[in-house]
Amino acid sequence: AAGCQNRLRRREKERIMKDFSRILFPVDLSEMSPKIAEAVAMMARKFDAEIHLLFVARVFEYMASIYVPHPSIDSFHKEIMDGAERKLAEFTEEHFKKFSRVRKTVRGGDIPEEIIAYTREEGIDLLILGTHGRKGIDRVVFGSVAERVAKMSPVPVLLINPYQGR
Repeated sequence: AAGCQNRLRRREKERIMKDFSRILFPVDLSEMSPKIAEAVAMMARKFDAEIHLLFVARVFEYMASIYVPHPSIDSFHKEIMDGAERKLAEFTEEHFKKFSRVRKTVRGGDIPEEIIAYTREEGIDLLILGTHGRKGIDRVVFGSVAERVAKMSPVPVLLINPYQGR
């Protein structure tokens, strides 16, 4: 009986502690992104993992409730998405050019929801994201993407404070 329990514990530990073959780095392309990229690169090398970079642009459809012509909103959204794709390509070239398995994706929508959806759709094993370290009213007003993602994530989440110790 004890041997059976040990095997079950070992199997459960193996299920939880599997290798990370697909790492998702949701990028906001801010000044903190390069600092997080270092940790992502290190983990990808350690686990020989495929890197997924995801940029999520907020959707501006709520602006239609104030009178802004719909074509203007669509045009603005397309410019944001095109610009994000260019910036993400530059970021990838600068920080991940030594990696052969890097996928870049730009989406529009609610940032935490899109991160979780992508995680499920692509079979991601580990999420690595940075915290902005907001406090007080900023945190209340802007919320915490990292906190929402960590609470909803179906996979382990590694949170990195890029400002700690700097």
